Amino acid sequence: MSSRATTRRRRAPLAVLGALALTLSTVTAPAYADPEVPPDGKGLTEAQLESQAEAVNGIPGVDEISRSRNMVLLAHLDKQAPLNSTQTDIAFQDNYAFVGNYDGFVIYDIKNPKKPKIKSQVLCPGSQNDISVYGNLLFLSTDSSRSDNSCSSVSQPATEKSSWEGIKVFDISDKTSPRYVAAVETDCGSHTHTMVPAKDKKSVYLYISSYSPNAAYPDCQPPHDKISIVKVPVRTPASASLIKAEVVFPDGGNVGRPGTIDTGYTTATSGCHDITVYPQLDLAAGACMGDGVLWDITDREKLVEINRVQDDENFAFWHSATFNNSGTKVVFTDELGGGGAATCNEKIGQKRGANGIYDIVGKGKNRKLVFKSYYKIPRMQADTENCVAHNGSLIPVPGKDIMVQSWYQGGVSVWDFTNSSKPREIGFFERGPMPNGGGGGTWSTYWYNGYIYSSEMGRGFDVLDMRDPRTFVAKLFRTNELNVQTQGNFYRG
Repeated sequence: MSSRATTRRRRAPLAVLGALALTLSTVTAPAYADPEVPPDGKGLTEAQLESQAEAVNGIPGVDEISRSRNMVLLAHLDKQAPLNSTQTDIAFQDNYAFVGNYDGFVIYDIKNPKKPKIKSQVLCPGSQNDISVYGNLLFLSTDSSRSDNSCSSVSQPATEKSSWEGIKVFDISDKTSPRYVAAVETDCGSHTHTMVPAKDKKSVYLYISSYSPNAAYPDCQPPHDKISIVKVPVRTPASASLIKAEVVFPDGGNVGRPGTIDTGYTTATSGCHDITVYPQLDLAAGACMGDGVLWDITDREKLVEINRVQDDENFAFWHSATFNNSGTKVVFTDELGGGGAATCNEKIGQKRGANGIYDIVGKGKNRKLVFKSYYKIPRMQADTENCVAHNGSLIPVPGKDIMVQSWYQGGVSVWDFTNSSKPREIGFFERGPMPNGGGGGTWSTYWYNGYIYSSEMGRGFDVLDMRDPRTFVAKLFRTNELNVQTQGNFYRG
């Protein structure tokens, strides 16, 4: 299941931000009304900082909340009809959050983070409706076999040649009434997509991730092993087209390792689940089932492999990737159990269903991904709670590598991996098990313009405030567009 970072941005001068980072301990922030949350003031000791990461409540019961002292729920909105299905990924632009839903997508007005409201909803069924935005355009992935490419389509078997899966394009210049303008069919559908602006900004490329071919599916034939590349002219999006389907695993990739959730397994590679790009560095990181890959994307229409890694001992399914701000590290996530299993427990341990932190060492075509450590939330979850590493984003703190991340029913975790070998959690927010032992939890959790936004699959939309001196400077950073899988440098052009 899926993620998106920065294209255009307004930012404070680097020198100012650097000075703020250096003098952070002396900055006095406004007082907060919650008496349990220490203010972001001066003079906090390391012990006091650590105490902020302790739970206010103990292990939560059904629908109860447990959180660290530095994490506060500002607002929550339940899902609303007609979009009653699973909430998925999030993209941001100006004062809006765009949230995918298996039934379509929702546009939230977040101008006042304490009082978000629904601006509009678009009914357009098709899992999983992974989402990104660029200017007046919104892109939506369809990875379920449909009768046609319309928003009124119905499910139809993938064994039928006329069935459709792929990418849809909407005009969102009017947030109250998005307009459907184009669709492009892609082999095996579009489980996720990654938006990559062309260097001349006149077009955007969409790297389509899809997998699991089947000889019985006319439009999803094995071995697949490719990424479909769709090009969308910004001024004439209706002319969007598939320009190539590039085979990125000519050797077939990881052959896989059989096993179970309890014993461990590795999924054979037949494509990619998710790709994150860093256009300023001409880099892409692919989380591709059984493989983690680093590519050169100097030519946006051709991905050139730099290095590839595997972890058959502990990684079951390479799910997503995040660069640090300097582009010297990649965090890969492992979606053990496909997001539907309870894997945050003592039986599974701290290495499987976790993040893998890799340093990028060397230069040019000789760069290598070097494994440093695993990170997994330290809090055990109930046997009914699906919990595994999922989508997150960097928090823009100069000189630090800090990330906020979803863990399904494991909740939201804020963790520091500045030391690649010794990552640690510095804040969290979670709810207790879903009623009647059902699946759910948070799909994507991202930092945007000073706040944390979370897409709860079954419950709706959360806004969190992290009140901690270690992340306070990030509240000063502003951007006018955020697609987390399209990363940009927070503090340089």
